[in-house]
Amino acid sequence: MRTAWEEAGWEQLGDGVARRRMPGWDETIGVVAGTAGVMIIDTGATLRDGAELRRTVRGVLGRDVTHIALTHAHFDHVLGTAAFAGVEVFGAAGLGELLRRSKDELRHSAIRHGVDRDAAAEAADLLVAPHHHVHGELTVDLGDRQVLLADVGPGHTAHDLAVLVPGRHGSPEIVFCGDLVEESGEPQAGRDALPQQWPAALDRLLALGGADAVYVPGHGAVVDARFVRAQRDALAARFGPPSS
Repeated sequence: MRTAWEEAGWEQLGDGVARRRMPGWDETIGVVAGTAGVMIIDTGATLRDGAELRRTVRGVLGRDVTHIALTHAHFDHVLGTAAFAGVEVFGAAGLGELLRRSKDELRHSAIRHGVDRDAAAEAADLLVAPHHHVHGELTVDLGDRQVLLADVGPGHTAHDLAVLVPGRHGSPEIVFCGDLVEESGEPQAGRDALPQQWPAALDRLLALGGADAVYVPGHGAVVDARFVRAQRDALAARFGPPSS
């Protein structure tokens, strides 16, 4: 029998944990539900995406999102944030300042990748920066579950945040990786990447989740620690060690 999440087009990963691969750019959106709060991980590429995600979560859970965790500053992960009015937003230390000074760059990036010009402009104008800045690790209380936010970057960007959801009833831990891990293609190292530091970020990610965790990439299918380790080794071979 299909779960309520699956009926709504999401993939259920565990008790109160689900994710959706968005159409268009295949970015993953995560959700974690506790008795006292609901966290969504990333918000999509437009305000329309964000509003649709908000409605879907409310439709499945019967209550609204209370927390947002932004994994990094790329358009397809942050431009839907303003659709969640009154929600507490979390990001890695430095992400807020980057978003405040990069609105034009985000708008241009969205348009280059096919977002409607007016939709990109509206989302960039209304962009919400994090209210809470994660230095190292921060635990967020959702009632009957504690979600750990970890600033594990730099790597894919200068401000990469991972989200660890502890397992329940013997189920494995779940790690939302953002674009530090990609399954649907090679990891994308754009101009804002720090590729020589990326392998170390994946070492921190693996230490966070451990060998038995489920790892949820920013794009593509769910993977295991072996996949993350292989991607880490491939990045190290491709870009070499950090310069001293």
